[in-house]
Amino acid sequence: MADSTVSHDKLARRGLMFILSSPSGAGKTTISRMLLDADDEIKLSVSVTTRPPRDGEIDGVHYYFVDDAEFDRMVAEDDFYEWAHVFGHRYGTPKGKIRNALKEGQDFLFDIDWQGTQQLYQKDQQDVVRVFILPPSIAELERRLRGRGTDSGEVISARMERARAEISHWDAYDYVVINEDVDACFAQVSEILDAERMKRQRQTGLIPFVRELMA
Repeated sequence: MADSTVSHDKLARRGLMFILSSPSGAGKTTISRMLLDADDEIKLSVSVTTRPPRDGEIDGVHYYFVDDAEFDRMVAEDDFYEWAHVFGHRYGTPKGKIRNALKEGQDFLFDIDWQGTQQLYQKDQQDVVRVFILPPSIAELERRLRGRGTDSGEVISARMERARAEISHWDAYDYVVINEDVDACFAQVSEILDAERMKRQRQTGLIPFVRELMA
């Protein structure tokens, strides 16, 4: 007799919007890249920005780079899940085909700040998972920012001031992880993602599967 057992990871499920936030320099970009490299089931939600591209950044891969007029048009047409001003530029999350893709089980990674997180959560609570990454100390955060060698002292001071403001919103997140060691932090973030995928309300394939068990 053939074995009709169905593995849980074969069951249909609804995708999720996995948010990673942190003050600048605390590691969310590094952890995001590690997650995308290690997990084929999640892809980056690419933001629209009025910021000019930095060296090596590719339009449509790292960001969608637009001018102010185009950004204004998208705001007027309600084309964003959320958008915000950050260091003199605007960033927004385009709705695009995200909602339809979630129904098909596609996960999306969001590298956004706490303001964007709040806006996204207000619009789609059931699909959002919020993770905040903290530095081990303020001194270490400043050391990391200065170690980049890309910003002036004035910009670093502004980033440190903003970091303290962002850290004050830590309790608006579902999970908080301290990034003292990048590999350990990545492991914790991966565990959160795996657990959230297994939540009963996202396992849409469980309904027909259980009905078959009970038939």
